[in-house]
Amino acid sequence: MTVEVLGSIGFGVVAGSFALLAFGGDSLIELISGIAVLTNLRKDSSSNTGNGMYGKRTEQFTSALLFALIPVIGLGMVYSYFSGLKPEGSVLGIAIAIGAVIVMPYLYVEKKKIGRETRSLPLSIDAIESVTCIFMAVALLGGLLAEYFLGIWWADYLATGVILAFVAKEAVESYGEIREE
Repeated sequence: MTVEVLGSIGFGVVAGSFALLAFGGDSLIELISGIAVLTNLRKDSSSNTGNGMYGKRTEQFTSALLFALIPVIGLGMVYSYFSGLKPEGSVLGIAIAIGAVIVMPYLYVEKKKIGRETRSLPLSIDAIESVTCIFMAVALLGGLLAEYFLGIWWADYLATGVILAFVAKEAVESYGEIREE
């Protein structure tokens, strides 16, 4: 996951690809969320109360991170477009996207299974983030391939818009799950 974050952000800066930057930002949120969920699981398992206090905080924190990412992606995309930035294709970005398309389904299945077994809502929310990451990786891959092979620079903005829609959907769903408790 750290490679995905650093690679997406680094290659995004080099190629001027906001889709790669947005994907890297979401990957960073997912990494932070995973750390928060792991911390939550450890604290809940070590406490004798089992009241899930840490779980509620983790859910709120994860949801807040997703909502914070929405304006970063949206405003960055608009600024990049109107400033005339024309992204270049990135072979290494394509490799990152392919890696995510391969790895994320496995992570989703495992997180969902463990979330059910432990009855951990934060882990289940984190699993949903992995599903969203799969779709974002596919959108990113499509945009990067169109840029690299066809020279369609605006495909990066289209891919970024798709990623933004998935992040917004993910944020609203996580907030809805928190409110249902």
